[in-house]
Amino acid sequence: MTTPEEIVVERPWLRVGCTLGEGPIYDPTTSILHFVDISEKRVMLLIVTTLRSPSQREKYKVYHVDTKSLEVKFEQFEEPVTCLSLCEKGSGFQLAGTAAQGFVHLLGNSELEYISKPLPEDETPHTRFNDGACDSKGRFFAGSLYSPNHGIPGRLYRYDPLDKTCTIADPGPFTDSNGLGWSPDEKTFYFTDSLKNIIYAYDYDDGKLSNRRIFVDAIALGLPENSFCDGLCVDREGFIWSCRWGGSQIVRFAKDGTIDLVVRFPTAYSVTACCFGG
Repeated sequence: MTTPEEIVVERPWLRVGCTLGEGPIYDPTTSILHFVDISEKRVMLLIVTTLRSPSQREKYKVYHVDTKSLEVKFEQFEEPVTCLSLCEKGSGFQLAGTAAQGFVHLLGNSELEYISKPLPEDETPHTRFNDGACDSKGRFFAGSLYSPNHGIPGRLYRYDPLDKTCTIADPGPFTDSNGLGWSPDEKTFYFTDSLKNIIYAYDYDDGKLSNRRIFVDAIALGLPENSFCDGLCVDREGFIWSCRWGGSQIVRFAKDGTIDLVVRFPTAYSVTACCFGG
């Protein structure tokens, strides 16, 4: 068995001090990196946390980093924003994403607008949305967290901006829904069930999912049992870059599911999400 190539990133590019930094997305039109701090309810521009009682909640933040000047700004919210995407608005982009109860537009000035709230009302106190991403036609796929104490499974949802409908794309049951993305030809969809340490692959046909199968079983591949598959992204060659919560690393998987490359981060214990920029 060939030992995968290894890269070590010794120092952080930027020290922000997030409690639970997540959901990075890069806007090439503005050279701005956006990401969120779910626990602090900030959008800085996604991961897994338990909703606290209102008396304990802090405001949540979304961060915006100018990658040229490294100027950092953030917006403060009353509820967690958990993932982000770019959507067209005029000649530029605005941010869309998921918040605790469903799919939202981020309007700026710490305001958001729900466009769909698909969670059943009796489940909203016990679960929330987590990671998500859009396909090339703007269909927004996002998953929810499971609540074992209340018998609520994690599910995968799809919001279609063309007809403004939201449906359950896969009822699971999943644990904590996480990293998702598409192959470059958009014929394969990847989706992470974090606490099972599994990345699934599906056949993808213009918004439709079929033939769910295990693409990566992290424990079977020898990755540590005390670390978990988290957010992911897919590069132009079709390699899948999967972050390891509790593992201080990102693992790049080849298209056959084998480990191709390991990027280690000695100063970060839980690596939650990754994206490409530039």
